[in-house]
Amino acid sequence: MYAVQDNSGVFGDLRTAGTGFGRGPGRMGRATISDIAEWAGVSPATVDRALNGRAGVSAPNRHRVMRAARELGYLPLEGMVPLPSRAARLEFLIPHSRNAFMRDVAESIQLCAQTQPLVKSCNMLWLDGIGPDSFVAALDRVALNTEGVGAITTDHPRTRDAIRRLCESGVRVVTLASDVLSTPRSSYVGIDNRIAGRTAGQIVGMLGGRHEGAVAVFCGSRAFHGHQEREAGFVTFMGEHHPGLEILPTIETGEDSAKLRTAPDLLAVHCVGAGRKGIVEALENRQDRPRIVMHDLTKSTRSWLVEDRIDAAICDDAWLGPKSGPVTLRIFKA
Repeated sequence: MYAVQDNSGVFGDLRTAGTGFGRGPGRMGRATISDIAEWAGVSPATVDRALNGRAGVSAPNRHRVMRAARELGYLPLEGMVPLPSRAARLEFLIPHSRNAFMRDVAESIQLCAQTQPLVKSCNMLWLDGIGPDSFVAALDRVALNTEGVGAITTDHPRTRDAIRRLCESGVRVVTLASDVLSTPRSSYVGIDNRIAGRTAGQIVGMLGGRHEGAVAVFCGSRAFHGHQEREAGFVTFMGEHHPGLEILPTIETGEDSAKLRTAPDLLAVHCVGAGRKGIVEALENRQDRPRIVMHDLTKSTRSWLVEDRIDAAICDDAWLGPKSGPVTLRIFKA
């Protein structure tokens, strides 16, 4: 069994990078105005004026304050996207609270938000589905004073229109895990899903050990751009490097995993995303259980690896888990 963890670019670069928060690199904590003032050798009032862009601060003092704020983790390092100059109210629209990956992302963001002096509130709005109806309905629950919205949603004309209208109203929108193209969203935070799919193909090839046989592909929903990209990357890689293997038509499992395809000579299964539990339960009693490769190292996939119920879980540590919160929160700026 394998837990594939990428810290060096197997998936490609993150679309947006972040740094650790706290008092210095890699150390968690909340820097205060007094900390910055002491580091820069100026008064707390000068720090307040410099951080908020008000007059009455000389250029050298402003430079010292901004450098101190970055060094202490109050602001990003040079080249990173700055945090707001005032505390921001953020809302996150995330589907399926029962999905382990979605819960991990939400928990990471909430834990990180608690350490940030420039995040006034961070609210999770759980969607009851993945379609545009659920997303558009949830927007009616977003508070009027919200300044930033993060969303995991499908790529659909109604979704794109809703994001455009939200941006036009002055709210910054960040897409997470799966992008929504052709929208004025501020940024996309997540991995390169096409490369993630190719990585899955490479693992299936290594685990399979045969040049013939069938490979099943299960996809949560092609409405997610990220799932489309993973599927395309996987199928392309398999065609290039393992042309003798038969790639069965992709099945969209949805969250209930009701549809599963089996074959007499089933060599491997690639789960693009969602429906993981149903796949494991449906295949674990087969004497000829195929190799199973999944994405995202969650509590569930970790336990399945230990129990030898799956063979590989691909994890990009720069995105999943505790680092997803800092990366996401750094996008919202004044």
